[in-house]
Order: sequence, then C-alpha cells, then structure tokens
Amino acid sequence: MTIFEKDLAGIPLDSRDPEVAPIIETIKATQRLVAQLNSGVYSEEEVRDFLSQITGRKVDSNLWLIPPFYTDFGRNIRFGKNVFVNSSCTFMDRGGITIDDEVFIAPKVNLITINHDINPFNRSTTICKPIHIEKRVWIGVAATILPSVRIGENSIVGANALVSKDVPPNSVVGGNPARIIKSIDIEKYTQKE
Repeated sequence: MTIFEKDLAGIPLDSRDPEVAPIIETIKATQRLVAQLNSGVYSEEEVRDFLSQITGRKVDSNLWLIPPFYTDFGRNIRFGKNVFVNSSCTFMDRGGITIDDEVFIAPKVNLITINHDINPFNRSTTICKPIHIEKRVWIGVAATILPSVRIGENSIVGANALVSKDVPPNSVVGGNPARIIKSIDIEKYTQKE
C-alpha cells in the first residue's frame, strides 16, 4: 500500500515518520491553492476550477461553493451533482469525504475525518475515517460531523449539532451530541397527486 492508501484505510500514521512526507507535501500544495481561492473574488466557474485542482478531479458543473473554503488535504473530497456549500466551511478530508447529489451545506460546517491517538505520548499519530453525506441531506449552520459518520439520505442536521454517530435516512438530528429529534415522512413528499 502507498502512504496515501494507508492513510485513507485508517492505518495509524505518525506525522514525524519520513514515510508520511508525501502527505505533508500534498497538504502544503493544497494550502497554496486554498489561500489563492480565499484571497480573490472569482466567478462560480473559477471557484469550480479551483475545486477541481484541489480535489484532483473535475467537479460537477452545477456545484456551487461560496468561499472562503478550508481543507487540509483536498484530494479525498468527492462532490456529487447539484451540491451547494456555503461560506467558511472546513473539510478535513484525509479519511475521505463523499458528498452525494443535491446536498446543501450551510456556513461554517466542519467535516472532520481525522483524529489523534488517545495516548498522550503518541499524539502525533493520526487515524483517519471517512464521512459519507448521502443524497438530499441538509446540514445546518456550524454543525460538526466527526470521523466515521454516515448521514442518511434526506436527513437534516440541525445548526450547531455535533454528529459523532451515523444518522438514519429521513431523520432530523440536533444537539451535542446529536440525537434524533424526529423522522421525515418521506412518502408525504413523494406521493403523486
């Protein structure tokens, strides 16, 4: 496995290990792109061009992201179609962030896929786990999604929620830690008259 594959697979890595140097170099390159994106005024198309460079793949022509935008790594973000990301969001994506179609992300949302070793003498070791945001999810202002969380389709994450566990489809969650507040009766919205 390459160091990138190990990182994405959640294998603990010590940032001081010379083997991790390619990850550090990718982070530095991404930070230059992020700084450039956040220091200018760009059209939606130009922002998408930056995101394509940051992620290393072409993003959907209907993606709308409002800068500033922050990411540590960038290469492990996958955007679906018709995604909207509002300003001042932070995506720490070394563990992988998948955002499916028609997702809405409010300002100041944090998607965090990286954690440090609980052992205080080994704190420079990182462990990465993925986040998956399924179709038509709406994430409210300043919510934080932690590593290894899947947000089920059609769900809503309330403002300032701290999500540390999977959210079932068609649910509304909120609070710290986030808990289910109610279910969404999806049939009510999909019935044809």
